[in-house]
Amino acid sequence: MSFEEDDTVILHDEHSDFDGEEGTITAISETMFGDENYTVSFEDGQEAGVPEDSLEAAEE
Repeated sequence: MSFEEDDTVILHDEHSDFDGEEGTITAISETMFGDENYTVSFEDGQEAGVPEDSLEAAEE
């Protein structure tokens, strides 16, 4: 599943301070391998370079 800018997502990354939190995708970048990484903004900051498999679409 691919995400778009302004999508609301939940981050699943046990190493992140934002693990389990809901945020909004603010930027999408492509790695040299053709994979997409996302920048997700949260109420208290942002997380950059998030791979697609660490994100889950939030219920709206």
